[in-house]
Amino acid sequence: QVQLVESGGGLVQAGGSLRLSCAASGSSFRMSVMGWYRQAPGKQRELVATSDSGPSIIYADSVKARFTVSRDNAKTTVYLQMTSLKTEDTAVYYCYCRAVVRFVQADYWGQGTQVPVSS
Repeated sequence: QVQLVESGGGLVQAGGSLRLSCAASGSSFRMSVMGWYRQAPGKQRELVATSDSGPSIIYADSVKARFTVSRDNAKTTVYLQMTSLKTEDTAVYYCYCRAVVRFVQADYWGQGTQVPVSS
């Protein structure tokens, strides 16, 4: 199993910045993709940004040029630097990873962290 623990959420004003962190832990796992999804009230969960173990990074169109996803050298922590925040960025942000644990690939999710953006 892989455990994902997020931190860094909280209330922020429109135009402000916030940095989310997510640390993965567990035993005998190998991660490929890590990243972030979000779910706004009344909406489906959507991709924000993901990063594989190499150079491939995917951003949602709505956050391009404003958000930056990165991983630490050990590839077990993922960050989301959010700038120029808008009220429509208000959501619960979920850390995500795809990992192989004892030869079985599965998707894992964090518990979610609230990011309310006020006008």
